[in-house]
Amino acid sequence: MKQFLTLFIMIILMNACSTPPSATNNTTEFNKQFDDYKNRFVEQMWKIYPMWATEIGYHNYDSILEINNADYRNRILQFVKENLDSLQGFDSTKLSDLNKMDAEIIKNFLQKSKFNIEELKSWQWDPSGYNASGNLSYMLSENYEPLNSRIINISKKLEQIPAYYTAAKENIQNPSPEHLKLAIEQNSGGFESLEATLKDSLAQSTLSSDEKTKVETEMKNAMAAVQDYISFLKNLKNENGRSFRLGSDLYGKKFNFEIESSYTYEQIYDSAMQRKKYLHTQMAALATQLWPKYFGNTPIPGDTLTLISKVIDTLSMNHVKPEDFQSTIEKQIPELEKFVTDHNLIYLDPSKPLKVRKEPAYMAGVAGASISAPGPYDKNGNTYYNVGSLAGWDAKRAESYLREYNNYTLQILNIHEAVPGHYTQLVYSNNSPSIIKSILGNGAMIEGWAVYGELMMLENGYGNNEPEMWLMYYKWNLRTVCNTLLDISVHTRNMSHDEAMHLLTKEAFQQNAEAEGKWRRVMLTNVQLTSYYTGFKEICDLREECKKIQGDKFNLKAFHEKFLSYGSAPVKLIRAQMLADLQQKKQ
Repeated sequence: MKQFLTLFIMIILMNACSTPPSATNNTTEFNKQFDDYKNRFVEQMWKIYPMWATEIGYHNYDSILEINNADYRNRILQFVKENLDSLQGFDSTKLSDLNKMDAEIIKNFLQKSKFNIEELKSWQWDPSGYNASGNLSYMLSENYEPLNSRIINISKKLEQIPAYYTAAKENIQNPSPEHLKLAIEQNSGGFESLEATLKDSLAQSTLSSDEKTKVETEMKNAMAAVQDYISFLKNLKNENGRSFRLGSDLYGKKFNFEIESSYTYEQIYDSAMQRKKYLHTQMAALATQLWPKYFGNTPIPGDTLTLISKVIDTLSMNHVKPEDFQSTIEKQIPELEKFVTDHNLIYLDPSKPLKVRKEPAYMAGVAGASISAPGPYDKNGNTYYNVGSLAGWDAKRAESYLREYNNYTLQILNIHEAVPGHYTQLVYSNNSPSIIKSILGNGAMIEGWAVYGELMMLENGYGNNEPEMWLMYYKWNLRTVCNTLLDISVHTRNMSHDEAMHLLTKEAFQQNAEAEGKWRRVMLTNVQLTSYYTGFKEICDLREECKKIQGDKFNLKAFHEKFLSYGSAPVKLIRAQMLADLQQKKQ
């Protein structure tokens, strides 16, 4: 009897631990329903945001402008309400791990949209938010459809420009002086450039003379509407304009929605302060070590920051010639790929090669390097590394730029932008089955990975552990850290211009021109500058947590590939899933 009872209990336990086929089928069907919902959500979203759809590669609504009037904002709020209600209808315990992430990402996007309209209200105080020239210029420059088709859609958008700027004038209240000035500058320059480009494109097109005349008329009417908007802004009585500083409350909320971190902005500020102190200590030691090599018997400065600055200035003189800037970048990419492969750091898909090219004409004027990656609707498209040219620059400007991107930091730039940074992450992101993570990709994860890649490469011996390379890396990383301190301090702690200049030039060793440019950026934007350091910190923290759990079984390559397999999701969501998986394997 006792043996029978034991057997009976074992059978019950086995049945309890197994999932009935009906339950599995129900879960599969439930996730299919959620996948169908996601597709409907995305389609609805593009109807709400047709200009965004155009730039991400979805071209069903290329002829429509977003006219930001009260009706439009109410449409967004209704869209938010309906989809938050829809999300509540899905039992998260039945969703797959990837769908749980997607649900959280959609929810955050919807809540952020509501916050932007009802609390942040930049549609009232930032007149630079009204500028359709960039969207129209994109349509002219990108060859996603025949030129004639693109011009016809542009013409339809031009028809809507007067209504677009009428809504803008009705919305603007107490704008910040800084954003007011920016709006005047950008609308003036943007549409003048568009008019010239459109004229050239019309000449190249095969549209009929009547069609060309219609486009020219619409462009003329659009230019009149733009000029009217500019006059409105110039004549606006703005004695009590809003401060460009967000303030702690709005900043904290925007940080939570935009960065989607497990940390608050105050915690990130404290962490960045600690990181700055650490970097200064490391840099002082390296500068002391390098001093005799470059300065001989000259006495070492007593002030630590002066010591570091002098060594950095000397190392920065080691740079390529202006005419060799592009070819040097081209040469370094295969060297980085070889290092990553030889050191078994992450798998690089040979079927997705990075194509290095000279910057396209519409990007001309911005030296350096950037990635142009295919969007979620063109996953098999080429990924380009756009390399700028210094042709036409005067000697002083070129020398200043090349000292910033010297023989050391140029390598770090290529790590960040290309391998194993943005390019590598984007290839993995496009392999992720979730279009939600591609469209609503988390900037802190994307930028954080690129910043993490810089450190990870040096940790694994890139640069042969030369003290010069480490010193210049620390200087580069210090920029990320101090940008975070700058953004938080300016918007929540009333940091002054002089205090900002001291932070950037004396403590982060930036040139005055670069520091002034950063001050301008922090007056006109907010929160985004914190994404680099926040993402970097979260990835480093996650790596240490995984090491602690796995011990000797931790594998760096496996960690990287697992992390990137989730697509461009917030690090906190990836962390939760990776740690849960590891804990489950331990049991």
